[in-house]
Amino acid sequence: MADTYKILILGASYGSLLGVKLAMAGHTVKLVCLPEEVKLINEEGARVRMPAKGVDGLVELNSQKMPGQLSAAGPGDVDPADYDLVGMAMQEPQYRAPEVRELLDAVAAAKVPCMSIMNMPPLTYLRRIPGIDTDALKSSYTDPSVWDNLDPSLMTLCSPDPQAFRPPDEKINVLQVGLPTNFKVARFDSDEHTAVLRRLETDIQAIRFDTGNGEVELPVKLRVHDSIFVPLAKWSMLMAGNYRCIQKDGMRSIKEAVHSDIEASRAAYEWVVQLCVSMGADENDLVPFDKYANAALSLVNPSSAARALANGAPNIERVDRLVQTLAAQNGMQSDAVDETVVLVDGWLEANRRKA
Repeated sequence: MADTYKILILGASYGSLLGVKLAMAGHTVKLVCLPEEVKLINEEGARVRMPAKGVDGLVELNSQKMPGQLSAAGPGDVDPADYDLVGMAMQEPQYRAPEVRELLDAVAAAKVPCMSIMNMPPLTYLRRIPGIDTDALKSSYTDPSVWDNLDPSLMTLCSPDPQAFRPPDEKINVLQVGLPTNFKVARFDSDEHTAVLRRLETDIQAIRFDTGNGEVELPVKLRVHDSIFVPLAKWSMLMAGNYRCIQKDGMRSIKEAVHSDIEASRAAYEWVVQLCVSMGADENDLVPFDKYANAALSLVNPSSAARALANGAPNIERVDRLVQTLAAQNGMQSDAVDETVVLVDGWLEANRRKA
C-alpha cells in the first residue's frame, strides 16, 4: 500500500473541505476549479474554518501549513492517470461544461476509482444498485450522457452530510463548516480500491490540530461502510430540509423548512426512508429523523439549491425529481415530493426565461 496517495478533486468549494482533511493527513491533493480560485488557492492556500471540541469559536485550517500538499489547477491542466483516487465535488450541472466533460472522459479512460461527494449521485453509482431502471432517471440530470463512459465498479458515493458555505464577505478560498458531521462512503466493488478508502479513513481519524494550547481532534471524518445504501441517507435530509427551503415567492432557511411544521417534515423524511428501504436499504443504514431535526437547528441559511434558484440559476441538482422517479418505479408517491418538484420546475422555467 502506498505511503501516501495522490488525490484529484473536481470542485474547490465543498471539495476543499475533503481536500484539506486529506492534506492534513499527509496526502497530495489537487483541486480542479475556476481560474480565479486556482490563483488564490495556489497563492494563499485553501482555508477551512470549523468548530473543534473545547475550542471557543472556529479553528482555521490553512492548506499551506500541512504535512501533505494541496494545490489547484484548471480542468485542462491535469492528467487523471497520475492519481490514485478522484473525488467529485462539483454541482451536477457543472459536469456538462465542455472542459469538465473532457476531464470526466479522461478519468473514465484512466480507470481511476472515483468517490463522489455530490448531493446528486452520479448516474454511474446508481447503476450499482440492483433493480433500478437508470434509463428512466435520465430526465433528472442536466446532461446524463456525461456519466456514460464511467465504470460503475470504479464509482462510489459519500453521503455529504457535513454542511459548509463560503462566507459572503470572505475571499473565495475560504470555506466555513456549519455542521461538522461525517462523510459516510460506501465501499467499492473491489477490496483493493476499498483498502484505499479505509487507509484514508484511518489517516483522517488520526489528525490532531495544535491550537497553541495543546492538540485537539477535529470533526468531519471519513467513515467507510459495506452497504451501498448508506450514502442514500442524504436523500431524506434533502427532501425534508434542503428542497423545502424553496417556496413559491422566495427562500427560507433549512432550520425553518424543517421546524416550522415538524410533523410535515417528519412525514416527508420518513417517506424517503421507506423508499430507500424498499430499494434494499436497511433502516439502520439511515439517519433517524430526530437526529437530523436536531442538527437542522444550526442550519440558519437556505440550502445551496435554494440559493442557486434565487440567484437565477437555469439548472440545479434535481434530487427531488430523482426521488420522485425512483419512487414511481417502486410504486410509491408523495404529495409533498410532487409539490416540491412543481415548485422547482417553476423557478427553473422563470430563470430560463429571464436568461
